[in-house]
Amino acid sequence: MDVSVIQRGGAEHYDVEKLPLLLKRDDAIVWVDIPGCDLAAAEVLSEVFGFHSIAIRDCVERNHVSKFHVYADYVFAVLHAPEVGRRGHVHYVELDQFVGHNYLVTVHGPLNPAVNPEVALLDTEAVRHRIERGVLTPGSPFELSHAIVMAMTRREIDLIARLAKESGRLEQRVMLGEERDDPEAFLEELFQIWYELLAVRTMAVHSGATYTRMTKQARDLPEIAPPLLSDIADQFDLVKSMADGQREFLHGVIEFYQTRSSTQTTVAAEKVATIGVQQNDDMRRITAWVAIVAVPTAVTGFFGQNVPYPGFGTEAGVIVSVSLMLVMALALYLIFRHKRWL
Repeated sequence: MDVSVIQRGGAEHYDVEKLPLLLKRDDAIVWVDIPGCDLAAAEVLSEVFGFHSIAIRDCVERNHVSKFHVYADYVFAVLHAPEVGRRGHVHYVELDQFVGHNYLVTVHGPLNPAVNPEVALLDTEAVRHRIERGVLTPGSPFELSHAIVMAMTRREIDLIARLAKESGRLEQRVMLGEERDDPEAFLEELFQIWYELLAVRTMAVHSGATYTRMTKQARDLPEIAPPLLSDIADQFDLVKSMADGQREFLHGVIEFYQTRSSTQTTVAAEKVATIGVQQNDDMRRITAWVAIVAVPTAVTGFFGQNVPYPGFGTEAGVIVSVSLMLVMALALYLIFRHKRWL
């Protein structure tokens, strides 16, 4: 648990035991950053700050959507930032905030064990470094909270930019026809990026709706709070719009690729069908000619066994047998022509 007191001159760090005395100061901002809400941290939130038990429970348990509650002297909000894991799975990295009149409490997690704990601290650490370098000097807890959430949205925009770069690379492969070696894996890669964009969009929609609603209920908050809350809502709306635009582009690439693949499959199937029909025609012709040729073969074979028949051994018998072969062959030829086998 990191306890900092932020003034014009920068930030000073204190032990958690001095927190009750620090909260009595009105000339500085007390920032308490909690990496994970364990039993000791929950006790501090309950005993030192007096936060509502429901809000503390939300810090201990994982929340799947953004939310906020406006209490008498503080505002509680739950946000999520995306973190892409194995095989494109997008983790929801939770950040809980208690914003009071002179303090800000940020609580990270709970985290999936597959997520590096340092990922949850990226936004708060970025703001802390800016304060220590003198680049940022927040004048109120709401300005400090605004800076942290802005750091979160910048990371989301950077993620969309990276996904846009990947989308452009895949689109180029589609246009150049370089995806044909393994179309199944290529299509899976397309849908993976599409899903990652969808996850970023979903988080931005939830967070934007949360801050939009918070702005409308911020009647008892300091005058500086509503513009900052409205700016955060606009920033999340920007993230949503960017994710939507990139997702629509990628959806067009997927549709183009699937349509082209389907067309190629249809053309190939038609070619195979045409070849099959041609082969059937060839087989019918071959069968017809074999049948025609079989007639003289059968006749000569039968009489070649020295079987006596009318006219055997005479010139008339030869003429009759030859005529019989020709008539039968001609008859089969005419029949096959009528059936369009020849």
